[in-house]
Amino acid sequence: MIPRAVTWAETHVGAVRRHNEDAYLCRPDLGLWAVADGAGGHQAGEVASGMIVAGLDRLEPGLTAAELLPQVRGVVNETHHALLHEASRRGPRAVIASTIAILILRDDHFACLWAGDSRVYLLRGGELTQLTRDHSLVQALVDEGRLTPEAAEHHPQANVITRAVGADDADLELDKVIGRIEPGDRFLLCSDGLSKTLPEAEIAALLGSPDGVPPPELLIAATLARKGNDNVTAVVVAV
Repeated sequence: MIPRAVTWAETHVGAVRRHNEDAYLCRPDLGLWAVADGAGGHQAGEVASGMIVAGLDRLEPGLTAAELLPQVRGVVNETHHALLHEASRRGPRAVIASTIAILILRDDHFACLWAGDSRVYLLRGGELTQLTRDHSLVQALVDEGRLTPEAAEHHPQANVITRAVGADDADLELDKVIGRIEPGDRFLLCSDGLSKTLPEAEIAALLGSPDGVPPPELLIAATLARKGNDNVTAVVVAV
């Protein structure tokens, strides 16, 4: 059974960019949502993010939970190899890649799958939890104790990711985290244009704002007010 949920979604090119390389998917009929962010500095990031979302959107309705998870993994891995092939066709230095963050809701459980630094957050009882863990250079340095989380936020290589769809020759591994859903839960899927601009306290406050203005509008407006220099996408799912 797919839990009853309300979805809001919005994307914006950002304060300084000319092209939006983000893409998102909302498939409440499957209990499936996703945000993809074309890897910064690479060629045709919008092609990569668009191919991932298009592939996921072709999944047939009516899939059981047991069928959905492997099919999602299969679509992302097929896209990974398609992007590698396209990059090789364009030349030896071409890279066409994207992050991906996926949320699946079925029965009373959630699952998050991801590669890169697009994130999934959970707001429960006013407390914000980051469910995903960035595949990034600065996160690796934090994990090794060579960098504090505070310093990581302003590190000059904060945008360097260590895993992405289309960015390596090997089969892509999506990390996964699962948990139980509780009534009132709010999930946020976002590109790093949001998470690297807004502090978590502000994300929590805007994500939990009373019904009225859709939360993605509030989150993106706050990001633009801080002169966020990247594309920004927010998908909010309220159980």
